[in-house]
Amino acid sequence: MISVTSFNKKPVAVMGLGKTGISVARSLNSGGADVWAWDDAETQRNEAKAAGVNIVDLYQCDWQKPAALVLSPGIPDQNPQPHIIANKAREHGCEIICDIELLARSIHKSFFIGVTGTNGKSTTAALLGHILVTAGRRVEIGGNFGIPALELEPMGSDGIYVLELSSYQLERIFSVSLNISILLNISPDHLERHGGMEGYVASKVSILKQTHSDGIVVIGMDDPHCRGIVLEMMAHNKFSSKNIIPISGKSRVPGGFYVEGSILIDDTEYQPQPLIDLSKFETLTGRHNWQNIAAAVSVARVIGVETPIIVKAITDFPGLAHRQ
Repeated sequence: MISVTSFNKKPVAVMGLGKTGISVARSLNSGGADVWAWDDAETQRNEAKAAGVNIVDLYQCDWQKPAALVLSPGIPDQNPQPHIIANKAREHGCEIICDIELLARSIHKSFFIGVTGTNGKSTTAALLGHILVTAGRRVEIGGNFGIPALELEPMGSDGIYVLELSSYQLERIFSVSLNISILLNISPDHLERHGGMEGYVASKVSILKQTHSDGIVVIGMDDPHCRGIVLEMMAHNKFSSKNIIPISGKSRVPGGFYVEGSILIDDTEYQPQPLIDLSKFETLTGRHNWQNIAAAVSVARVIGVETPIIVKAITDFPGLAHRQ
């Protein structure tokens, strides 16, 4: 578990006591914060209280005191209608954040990789983490997928965090400086929550704002939204062209990784090099998974993992439960 010490001796409100909320409360408490936790469901409050979490009615508390509100990703603070607790926090100038933001404020020397997209982000994060572990790197994998971010192990400069980031989480992170970001694809999803397609796209694209200016951006080219984002970045010089790696599961993308037939091609030096025959990986079938593989492989190569190790890792990858 990661101890959050940045709110030592300060009240912090935690709204939503599912798996992530309990994790946040425990991490804040271990760092000396005065945790005020609440959930609208009595059963959740009782379970949290039994786990030693301090329960405070956030509808009745003094909102002049909390230094921050850590809001569960599933609870809206803007669209379609802000939750009452979010409004109370905002009215009193209390910042609204999420567990990923707390992670960023607590871990300063490690290498951060963020993965988002409408589809494929869990598979890509898990596969990339599996490749890096196979290569002997010290890796922690979590976030929206699997283990809550603050339940991961604290690491130093030799550590790599692979974080799956949902659109909900991306709305509430401000301090994250990703070394590598992956934006797989964008298609209509959670539109009510984001006030329409424009808001949803903006939430996904915000991962680029959280990427270090010298970082690497991996972007899928198989949908029009992401293709447009790449063109805009190049037009406005937001990242050097050498820092942008386009990927595709179905068509050639100069300067990136793409699949031709069933062969993954590395064209980052504009000299196409066949790497891997993807048809033999039974747990990662279909063009959508081939794009996921292209994303994971591109990052692994940037980090310096050799192709034979990558092939072994993909061969051994068990896939995710309930995914086809």
